[in-house]
Order: sequence, then C-alpha cells, then structure tokens
Amino acid sequence: MTDLISEDQRHLARAVALSREHMNDGAGGPFGAVIVRDGVVLAEGWNCVTSTNDPTAHAEVTAIRRACEAVGDFSLPGATLYSSCEPCPMCLASAYWARIRRIVYANTRADAAAIGFDDSLIYDELSVPIAERIIPMDHVPSLEAKAVFDTWADKADKVRY
Repeated sequence: MTDLISEDQRHLARAVALSREHMNDGAGGPFGAVIVRDGVVLAEGWNCVTSTNDPTAHAEVTAIRRACEAVGDFSLPGATLYSSCEPCPMCLASAYWARIRRIVYANTRADAAAIGFDDSLIYDELSVPIAERIIPMDHVPSLEAKAVFDTWADKADKVRY
C-alpha cells in the first residue's frame, strides 16, 4: 500500500507541476494530467484551451488523446489518470469512454469554482429534461440517419467501442 501511495503522490506531483508550468507559459488554465499504466507513464497533458482556441483541450482530454495515440488504441484499460483537479464533466466522460480504471486528483471542483472554473451549470443541466435545457435541442428524425444506424448494426467488420 505504501508503494501505491508514493506512486500516486509522485504522479500527482507531476500533474501539478505540469499545471503550474504550462499556466505560467500561457498555455491555458492551471490544470495538468498524467496517465500511467503498469507503472509506465503513457502520456502527459495540460490545459491549452486558450492557446489553441479549443474548448475541449483540457488537461485530461489532452493526456487521453496522447496516451491513446502512444499505445495505438482508443481504450486505456488498467490506466490511472492523475489530475491536478477533479475532472470536469467532459473530462470525466472522456475517462469513462477511454476505460480509465482509476482517477486520482488534487484540487476539488469546489476549489476550481472558487477561482472561476465553475462546472455546476453543466452538472445541473444533465438532470434537466431536454426540452428545458438552456441550449435548445430539437429532435428532427431522419430516415437516412436511421438507415446509417441500421447499417452499422449489421456491419460485420465494425470495431466496437
């Protein structure tokens, strides 16, 4: 257990160092992430939203993209995501999609909200009925869109994810 704690502390410290380094360099907000599997660092990431004009370029998503590219797979089973902050809803969803086994984080979402990174609106919107959400969503059924899904369902060589 002591080895796991020291490994967690080491990788979490690296995520925090990345957050400070790239925040100071002007890459984006104060967030860093490291993905580790079987004791090997697969990738590192940091927030680069403002430097790339990409609202999805959060530290965790950037690290997940890099890790998947490094291993040549869209799935990271058995990996641990170390983050300088509790992942936002998008980053958490990305971790689930990547099949991350475990997440270790330093700051909480309340800590992030206190410095201007408040995701409570998104958390709240997830439980609001679609018709009542802030961003209007209109369901417009399409026979062609349904046909594409039907083709996918029958596709013999599809790669499930």
